Amino acid sequence: MIIGYARVSSKEQNLQRQIEALEQYGCEKIFTEKESGKDFNNRAVYQALKKKLRFGDIFVVKDLSRFGRTKVDIINEWKWFQENEIDIIILDMPILNTTNYKNVEGIGTLVSDIVLNLLSWMVEEERTRIKKAQAEGIKIAKEQGKYKGRPVKYSADATGQDKVIYDTIIRMLNNNSTIMDIHRYTNVSRPIIYKIRDELNEAATV
Repeated sequence: MIIGYARVSSKEQNLQRQIEALEQYGCEKIFTEKESGKDFNNRAVYQALKKKLRFGDIFVVKDLSRFGRTKVDIINEWKWFQENEIDIIILDMPILNTTNYKNVEGIGTLVSDIVLNLLSWMVEEERTRIKKAQAEGIKIAKEQGKYKGRPVKYSADATGQDKVIYDTIIRMLNNNSTIMDIHRYTNVSRPIIYKIRDELNEAATV
């Protein structure tokens, strides 16, 4: 089976371009996720996808950054696919297509290892560059008195549906629901729920 995976880092971003590319390639099933690429283990949809993959399946993503963001994580994950004999195709990087090397023993692994090391390093460097530029921009804005920070969506001061969701999170936290259960019920990202929980705990100690 050909299985596609599309990911963006936040709920505000759009998955459509990735989905269209995966559909055009011929993916029979597509998993989508709006979660940071920082940690493979915290991506519930991706972990569920891996459990469905079997020997001989093909895993497809549009570009390497949708797969992961750090060199070490990308390479370690790639090895898992190789060990389980599941092919990987990166649509924007045709050289990273393990199905092309099936008939040449050893070459596929050699090519993938060389190119993957280079490209995964580039992905990580680009992520570092973006974060550095953002930090520098925030610093300049603060010095100029223009930076107010990102508005808090779910808080005690929220209104409308956002306030309803916030109150639901607080209620579930007080009822000792797990972060994952709250995430599934409210569709709010786990980092935000953790932040609300920490603020709640801090207020309780004052």
